[in-house]
Amino acid sequence: MRFSMFVAATALVLATAARAAVSVPEGFSVSMLADDLGATRHLAVSDNGVVYASLMRPVQGHGLVALVDSDGDGAADERHYFGEGSGTGLAIHDGYLYFSSDTEVKRYRLGKTPVPASVPEVIVSGFAPQSQHATKPMTFDGKGNMYVTVGAPSNACQQKQRTPGSPGLKPCPQLESQAGIWRFSASKPGQRHGVDGERYATGIRNALAMDWNHSADALYFASHGRDQLSQLFPKYFNDEQNAELPAEEFHRAVPGGDYGWPFTYWDPMVNARMLAPEYGGDGSKRAEAGKYPDPLIGFPAHWAPNDLIFYTSDGFPERYRNGAFIAFHGSWNRAPLPQAGFNVVFVPMNSKGEVSGQWSVFADGFHGKDSNDRPTGLAQGPDGALYIADDRNGQIWKVTYKG
Repeated sequence: MRFSMFVAATALVLATAARAAVSVPEGFSVSMLADDLGATRHLAVSDNGVVYASLMRPVQGHGLVALVDSDGDGAADERHYFGEGSGTGLAIHDGYLYFSSDTEVKRYRLGKTPVPASVPEVIVSGFAPQSQHATKPMTFDGKGNMYVTVGAPSNACQQKQRTPGSPGLKPCPQLESQAGIWRFSASKPGQRHGVDGERYATGIRNALAMDWNHSADALYFASHGRDQLSQLFPKYFNDEQNAELPAEEFHRAVPGGDYGWPFTYWDPMVNARMLAPEYGGDGSKRAEAGKYPDPLIGFPAHWAPNDLIFYTSDGFPERYRNGAFIAFHGSWNRAPLPQAGFNVVFVPMNSKGEVSGQWSVFADGFHGKDSNDRPTGLAQGPDGALYIADDRNGQIWKVTYKG
């Protein structure tokens, strides 16, 4: 599954922004909403057009920023930092701004001003500190439930983490409270992970890209696949194979579903689920047939999906309605092949949540010789605009359709 196989054969127009020349399909335009904000992660947009961004590292002691474009020229003329701490997860639901650190989910009651005047309340706490895959994105089903990703605190649940030849733990104890998606009440304060809520899906290394598809009434996610097959098991994998393995998996989640981590991975070359080397695999042994679901799409290896939204507006052409946008943060371990990803892709889908066409790169040009931007957050504005955040240079782009 190489990048060139899937880029749509469409003309691109270049929109020059600070540090990056972002390309989008013909008919679309890009403007810079804001620059140098700090490490912006996920985004949320209120009904009156205020754009909120979470910050991976505090700026001026704050972990959130509100942006206002009062004159409608596509660039924010107000920025307001607020909130304590920092993190990734961010969403607006039922009049509240939800945000998360690595160990808890809080919410503010939104009011008439861009910066909430209310004191935040803790909705869920008790998530264990982790040195990797610690972020806690959330989404809502509109029926009173909130879904929170709890990433795996390891690469492959080895007895000795990231150690060549170390076998996997079986059973993997991390699956008890991590490496999955948990469901909580969206409105009940004071819940604790491990005491309240329930595990909705398991066997997911890091579903940082996650969203509820209201048209299909189902949860979807794109997860980060495991790393370092050739470094950890050079007997079975070379560096070229490691660059292409495993796929980044895009799934429709079902209650109680098991998606195969750490015991398996998806091989996009043979289009099959394989047994992980920590659990007896050698690059050719397939996992037990039917035990774990196939992905809807296996994206190229190590692209790192960081956010997912379903497009519900008529601001873009009809083919985009109900489709999925996925922000890929980009790779770090595809050598000797070039690092790749660093883009936003579009997946055509119908109202039932079924993939209805070939996916394609929608926005590109973030990362290269003259820029070092990495897409990480997405949001849809009330006017149908698509917002894209970068966590390297703190930029937020606004994509609109002009026709």
